[in-house]
Amino acid sequence: MKFPRVLLFVAASLAATIAHAQIAANVVRNRIAGIDVIAYKTGVRDVVTFRGSLPAGDSFAPANNLAIPTLVGGMLDKGTTTEDKFAIAQKLDAVGAELTFSVDSTMVVFSGKCLRKDVPLVIGLLAEQLRSPAFSEEEFAKLKKQIAGGLKRALESTSYRASQTFSEAIYPPGHPNYTPSTEAFLAALDTATIADLRAFHAKYYGPADFTVVAVGDLDIDGLKTEIAKTFAGWTGGVAKTVYSKATPTDADRDQGVFMPDKPNVSVIIGQTTGLKYTDADTIPLRVATTVLGSGFTGRLMATVRDKEGLTYGIGSRLANDTFADGDWRIIANFAPALLEQGLASTRRELKLWYEQGVTAAELARTKTNLSGSFKVSLATTDGLASALLAAVHRGYDPTWLDEYPQKLDAVTLAEVNAVIKKRLNPENMVLIKAGTMPTSAK
Repeated sequence: MKFPRVLLFVAASLAATIAHAQIAANVVRNRIAGIDVIAYKTGVRDVVTFRGSLPAGDSFAPANNLAIPTLVGGMLDKGTTTEDKFAIAQKLDAVGAELTFSVDSTMVVFSGKCLRKDVPLVIGLLAEQLRSPAFSEEEFAKLKKQIAGGLKRALESTSYRASQTFSEAIYPPGHPNYTPSTEAFLAALDTATIADLRAFHAKYYGPADFTVVAVGDLDIDGLKTEIAKTFAGWTGGVAKTVYSKATPTDADRDQGVFMPDKPNVSVIIGQTTGLKYTDADTIPLRVATTVLGSGFTGRLMATVRDKEGLTYGIGSRLANDTFADGDWRIIANFAPALLEQGLASTRRELKLWYEQGVTAAELARTKTNLSGSFKVSLATTDGLASALLAAVHRGYDPTWLDEYPQKLDAVTLAEVNAVIKKRLNPENMVLIKAGTMPTSAK
């Protein structure tokens, strides 16, 4: 998509302004009605973006039903005790505002956007939906069918099946990054009740570890007043969990998920790292991983795709390390006829990277690119709000946004090449293949 030159200029100018400003110095952070409220006023006109979360994700599921957190989160926008979902949607649509909820492995997350004048409306609706969902039997039945339908369709996706199998292979049950089977989740949907949802909501929803981030054309005092008013008297909730590190699994190192009549095979090669984002080795390993497989400048794309023509997409990344120790993975797609050749090429590049490391030129280029893209990501209200919430999730305060480029610049070539061998072992990685595979592929 092409953007008008004036918009590109504004975005670049704002990025440059933020890059030279100290973000943390302009952050206003208060505890209001028990909620951690983080506000940042930018030069954008009229628009305000919200992000926020509280710990009530899938890892908090009761032992008797793993679907409850997802179901509770899915019911938040289905009406409250005072108005149905259509009335709420009409209020938002009338002013062009947005307010959505999602559930991940650890958090219930909300996102919102509105005009400056409509902040009181959106904060009021946010409070109403979080505090007093209706849990209508009719909406509950619809939601279960929608989730079940989505999961059954996902079972036809090679990337979904590969990702789920990889998670089951490298993480033990009970770890937040472990993904139960889709069949188990579907069975849990069938047995879940409204009473289960009400009990979970009463236990886990509250201000104890609730964070609200607001960025844009803010009246900060007005924001504080609205939060204090609409969330007054709300109690409960739980603190984020400190998770134990993943223990080694005895899973097969080479697993195939055969799916007939698929035009491609989704491949994941990887392992757990034992690292959370806050650990000292994380930034050097992220730099090294970017050299290997980030976008078109990564070695994997340059060689396996561009030079050898074996795939349309391949890359490497660190994942799932915000709240617990995460994993390192290569993700690729190959045509069935090119699977063996593609795997051989990928393993060759992985071995070369592991044994020889990265070059000084690659390191310099990668640090510049990572720093630049980070600063540009802060140039919108969406990007800045997301970055502030991510910093809090990782256990930092807002100063992290100012410190990250300097920490990145300080990474040395010796650190980067040492951490590859310290944290990874290609001989012990799990290989997952999902799709229509030749029987001889290894």
